[in-house]
Amino acid sequence: MRAAFAGRTDAGVHALGQVAAFNVNSTLRAEELVSGLNHFLPEDIAVRRAADVVAGFDPRRDAKSRRYRYRIDNGRVRSPVGRDRAWHVPKRLDVAAVRAAAARLEGRHDFAAFAGPYDGETVRTLRRCEVRVKRALISVEMEAEAFLPHQVRRSVGALVEVGLRRRNEEWLVELLETAVPSSAGPSAPACGLYLVSIAYDGLDLAECQATGWS
Repeated sequence: MRAAFAGRTDAGVHALGQVAAFNVNSTLRAEELVSGLNHFLPEDIAVRRAADVVAGFDPRRDAKSRRYRYRIDNGRVRSPVGRDRAWHVPKRLDVAAVRAAAARLEGRHDFAAFAGPYDGETVRTLRRCEVRVKRALISVEMEAEAFLPHQVRRSVGALVEVGLRRRNEEWLVELLETAVPSSAGPSAPACGLYLVSIAYDGLDLAECQATGWS
């Protein structure tokens, strides 16, 4: 049995809402498949829901939107509990500057500066780039129909540069306007990135993709 997935994630990235599709010749109900698969899967993977879909369903090409979340631990001292779950940036970020810069990323732009090596079309529409703060935890949430390779991590890396006052908002806007490939600088580390959810027409996965660990 070969499974097709909604997308790939780099090593160290967390997938809270990954979607996979496969053909199965079985009379088992969807909920029975969930129980059976989880019995055999390793402890760091779990199937939260299964559903019947139309023949030819492609979890990657049929997706209508993808939502990612990046977590930054902005506490002065690193959190051992959050190790490998967030990017520890000990110097205090200017959250207002980060929010203002994040708003400039929203909309339809050429995101070549924020992508890794890529030969295809680099124009994307970022529907949402929202910055949330809960005590020392800063979360950057992005939603789009599709993302370029490393787009979220490079975008967060640029936002942190602004938050540390090493760069300003105008620098980020210039990256969008000039669209020089990979010019945004280094990516934020993989440990803070989460694939939160993927949306499809006629398939409600919101409940099973929601989790307190996000």
